[in-house]
Amino acid sequence: MAETLLVELLTEELPPKALQRLAQVFCDALVEDLRQDNLLAEKSTAQAYATPRRLAVSVSNVLDKAPDQALEVPGPSAKVGLGVDGKPTPALVGFAKKNGVTVDELVQIDTPKGKVFACRKVAAGTHLRTNLEHKVEAALKRLPVPKMMRWGSGEAEFVRPVHGLVMMHGSRVVRGEVWGLKSTKQTRGHRFLSSGWIEIPAADQYEAVLEKQGSVIASFAKRRERMRATLETAAAGAKPLWDDALLDEVTALVEFPVVYQGSFSAEFLSVPQECLILSMQQHQKYFPLADAGGKLLAKFLVVSNLKTRDPANIIRGNERVLRARLADARFFFDLDRRTRLEERVPQLAKVVYHNKLGTQLDRTERVQLLAGKIARMLGADAALAERAAWLAKADLLTGMVGEFPELQGVMGRYYALHDGEPNEVADAIEAHYRPRFAGDRLPDGNVACAVALSDKLEALAGMFGIGQQPSGDKDPFALRRHALGVVRILVENNFAVSLHDLLNAAFAAFPPLILGDAHTDLQIFILERLRGHLRGTAHQTRQHATTGALVGQGSVIAGTADYTANEVESVLCMGPTRLDQVPRQLAAVRAFAGLPEAGSLAAANKRVANILRQAEAKGESFVNAEADKLKEPAERALFDALKTASRQATPLFEQGDYTGYLKTFAVLKSPVDAFFDAVMVMVDDAVLRQNRLALLADLRREMNRVADISKLAS
Repeated sequence: MAETLLVELLTEELPPKALQRLAQVFCDALVEDLRQDNLLAEKSTAQAYATPRRLAVSVSNVLDKAPDQALEVPGPSAKVGLGVDGKPTPALVGFAKKNGVTVDELVQIDTPKGKVFACRKVAAGTHLRTNLEHKVEAALKRLPVPKMMRWGSGEAEFVRPVHGLVMMHGSRVVRGEVWGLKSTKQTRGHRFLSSGWIEIPAADQYEAVLEKQGSVIASFAKRRERMRATLETAAAGAKPLWDDALLDEVTALVEFPVVYQGSFSAEFLSVPQECLILSMQQHQKYFPLADAGGKLLAKFLVVSNLKTRDPANIIRGNERVLRARLADARFFFDLDRRTRLEERVPQLAKVVYHNKLGTQLDRTERVQLLAGKIARMLGADAALAERAAWLAKADLLTGMVGEFPELQGVMGRYYALHDGEPNEVADAIEAHYRPRFAGDRLPDGNVACAVALSDKLEALAGMFGIGQQPSGDKDPFALRRHALGVVRILVENNFAVSLHDLLNAAFAAFPPLILGDAHTDLQIFILERLRGHLRGTAHQTRQHATTGALVGQGSVIAGTADYTANEVESVLCMGPTRLDQVPRQLAAVRAFAGLPEAGSLAAANKRVANILRQAEAKGESFVNAEADKLKEPAERALFDALKTASRQATPLFEQGDYTGYLKTFAVLKSPVDAFFDAVMVMVDDAVLRQNRLALLADLRREMNRVADISKLAS
């Protein structure tokens, strides 16, 4: 009979940030084990449940016994199984004995290797009741738990102590024992809103009974959605600020969410709202409230795990705790402003950046030098960029950033404005960390972009120069993020600067002999970041963790996420140094690929590349083709058509009209096809052979100034 299976572990409070994953892995592992034993009927569905005090799995249409299976076990070949006298050999007798049958019961079957003896038998299906406990234990061992706990006098280990076990199939208890706990059909409800044990009548009633009798919303998703809707209702027209991580974490802290509104003194609003928001969200798991314009209000929402008729004590208690937190933030803010940022810079000499690259002051000097150079490349005010770079890391020594590292840069901007620095300098200090994550907004203005580029390129050049490149999934210095930031700033701002020049400037900022020669490796690394995102791997939508504002820019480089791998490769294999031109080159390749002639020309281009590569390997030398040395009409026709197309295409290339440039060569389809039909390239005549190779080299060079068209060939 197919009925719903329920497994629940009643635990002490589980780690909130890991709760969802623990529940889903537990569910997936158990379902997979049931599937392998053929215990799942058609249209079986699984549901993971997770609250602070329980992990549970409900699986519908689970069989109490798997169907019997007809098995055909192959054995020795007919030649090995029978001797020359036709009698069974010891090998055949042993095979029959091993499978519990006589030799006469064996059959011969045809296989790709010839006839073999086989044993046909029926294997009895697995009973759910006999091994469910083992399946549960196996699933629990697969959970991603980095650190285990022991409890009591037993040897059981889990992320938190386990105090109850439910295993039910339909309305029956599946007898078994896990970690010394015997299965029952009883669970516990909410720690405060429920009392005593709750009996579950049937497995498919688990969720409803737990909510009605135990005041527990077992489904993580339903609990999260109810909390979200309640927060918006309780905001009463204001805007609650959160990100997905905060919403998930608070959902994992409560079994029956109740929302209350508290307030704090408006005098704290003189502190930058980023500080107040972090204090509320990170330390207290509160939800700040803002007006329609995003300005913080002196109110907040708290999600409680306790529903009461008079929540005054709960609200006052949370207000009292928050008041102390906000007072600390105001203290740091007032204290930090007593020392100017420029006075803090020399103290960076006491902070080690890297034992091979010196202190933070050494790094600041390099970034300042590089920022001035890059600002000149971008046409920005070099003096402002250098000033911003000089002050950019000073807020690392402030009390506020020491308490809230997430505010580095943000507090630097506030302190710079307080010190009377120009707005461009203050804004660049805050923006030089951007983009912090995929989809984050870029720095605004060329001064800020210059400082952001210098900060990222200095880190990249330094770490690559001392051999600290990322390896596998290890990237302790966030170099992939830095490289992607460089790519986005150059491409999305359409900065007409050479990546090669930027890298040269970055390596030149370091004293001689400190770094190894890693220019090429770093350039390849940056192009790899571009390659991945042009293929659409960075399609993300994020919520900003500080303001709670939704940031969803889709593809990191707008409008490029739908290009094929071949289209991307055709451009990037050329090793472009002007990254701002890559989107236009890709658009040109896409337009060319849509032409009727594209497939034939791409295939011909690939053929030409192979011919030239093989010729070069044989030591052939070839220069520009000469018309008077061409004998066949087909090769002369191709020579003339190529010259005509090149004269028309060159001005388009110089104007940056890459689409027009590539389309100009579509007329070469017929002469190229005719050439390969009528002309033998690798003839014995050395002069003729070299001239034909030169003609093909000219063809490939002219057609591939924008992209390697041969990469489009399937």
